[in-house]
Amino acid sequence: MNNGADKRLNRRAEEDEDDEDDGDGLEAWERTYADERSWESLQEDELGFLRPIDNKAIYHAQYRRRLRSLSSSAAATRIQKGLIRYLYIVIDLSRAAAETDFRPNRMVVVAKHVEAFIREFFDQNPLSQIGLVTIKDGVAHCLTDLGGTPEAHIKALMGKLECSGDSSLQNALDLVHGYLNQIPSYGHREVLILYSALSTCDPGDIMETVQKCKKSKIRCSVIGLAAEMFICKHLCQETGGMYSVALDEAHFKELILEHAPPPPAIAEFAIANLIKMGFPQRAAEGSISICSCHKEAKVGAGYTCPRCKARVCELPTECRICGLTLVSSPHLARSYHHLFPIPPFDEVPLSRPNDPNQKAKRNCFGCQSLLSPGNKPGLSVACPKCQQHFCLDCDIYIHESLHNCPGCESLRNSKSVIANET
Repeated sequence: MNNGADKRLNRRAEEDEDDEDDGDGLEAWERTYADERSWESLQEDELGFLRPIDNKAIYHAQYRRRLRSLSSSAAATRIQKGLIRYLYIVIDLSRAAAETDFRPNRMVVVAKHVEAFIREFFDQNPLSQIGLVTIKDGVAHCLTDLGGTPEAHIKALMGKLECSGDSSLQNALDLVHGYLNQIPSYGHREVLILYSALSTCDPGDIMETVQKCKKSKIRCSVIGLAAEMFICKHLCQETGGMYSVALDEAHFKELILEHAPPPPAIAEFAIANLIKMGFPQRAAEGSISICSCHKEAKVGAGYTCPRCKARVCELPTECRICGLTLVSSPHLARSYHHLFPIPPFDEVPLSRPNDPNQKAKRNCFGCQSLLSPGNKPGLSVACPKCQQHFCLDCDIYIHESLHNCPGCESLRNSKSVIANET
């Protein structure tokens, strides 16, 4: 009896030691805090007290640095921007995507931010199209063809989230090259690769594939989730893309959203083309016709091609019958703002609300909120043209969504009213 009890006690002690080894000597509640690293969200103020870090101000500072760098590069180089982009997103779903350095793993984090990127991409580029490609078991699979419907891409991606095998960068580039090489010259051909692996298992010479992409004017960009790789950096340098490595999830989100606005194209290599476009009329609600996209009869909710009278389901698209590019006028207007972006607003130095020189500018011109709530000095920015002051939220909204300065628009409208009265 005593020998049996001793064996059970020894077995329990060994299990306890194994649990301690698995947790690196930390208790469960200690591991939770170690994973969240909640102490990094605190900072010490001038009185020695701990308070939460102002993440809003930090995000706005990073945003303004990025905005200034983009505007300075645009001013320094004579550039053109493509309004019609054809982008393939290549997602690495090899076994490396199951790593848990991004919580819960790389695959889930990539899928979440690809969904947000697709919505942001079509919001900023309504005339463009996206396709999805995955790499799994050393083979590249085309998940969705080029199209302008964000929901279709997101649904297809969420239904194929499985990772296994090795990654092959060459197979992905060969597959994408075959699709993008058929795009007309006025379309900007782009590839965005989200790469989790630290190696590539290729069937041939990948350097020849890189030169083939360069010759076809395909701009390849890579965002790595592990460490820097020479072949990824070489691919981006040869094709004029951007290569970066994500440090954490927040950094990855920032990196992928940088690819939503259209990238600049050097004017010497950009070819200006005139494109025939049609503006179709919306079909009546009760009408029944055969859709040229899906080859089936549908009731209502569609568009009629002005040239061949074929029925299509969505805009923008290309008519399957006559090949005419079909768009709507709001799509064209929303794409145009990239050619004439709003200049970055000037930062206004901190001021007290009781300062007599700043009393006239205490409210944000956009949302009318107080720029200096209470007795705290407020952060604000001012438009260099109309000199109106805006809060940080309105600054981001104006530059990323509205693309028009409310102060400049109000001045323009008031001048037109005065001119009409005189």
